[in-house]
Amino acid sequence: MNLHELDPTDIGILRLLQEDARLSHKEIGERLHKTITPIHARVKRLQEEGYIKRYAAILDPKMIGRGLIAYTQVQLKQHSQQSLLAFQDEVVKLPEVMECYHMTGAFDFLLRIAISDMDEYNQLVMNKLSKLPDVGMMQSFFVMSEAKHETAYPLRK
Repeated sequence: MNLHELDPTDIGILRLLQEDARLSHKEIGERLHKTITPIHARVKRLQEEGYIKRYAAILDPKMIGRGLIAYTQVQLKQHSQQSLLAFQDEVVKLPEVMECYHMTGAFDFLLRIAISDMDEYNQLVMNKLSKLPDVGMMQSFFVMSEAKHETAYPLRK
């Protein structure tokens, strides 16, 4: 839900922060030909309205021993609200699970999992995922190479 109509300056701020969240308000102002005061106010408003959720450093998973990425589809045995919420509440607690989506289609959830190797994935499936509430069928796909990985959303005005 858009709380505030974004103008070209707002969009410029969002584009710059998606590219480099370490930019100071002064640097953003210089790039957008604005003074620091309105930039500071706009960034604060964009945060308060929820356009900016948080700031984070994006790490190279291979450099930190998490180079194997799996996309795992999970189908639950039960599809009651209680079952869906119980699974979701538990799966998001697993540190290996980087993303969790409740999906339409044959499977109920899609997980992006970052692990070090196939042995770690096997342990995750055997000791954690298979023990979660109402887990039925799972199907996994492993990333062989990455052609594109964007974190910035395209913005238009």
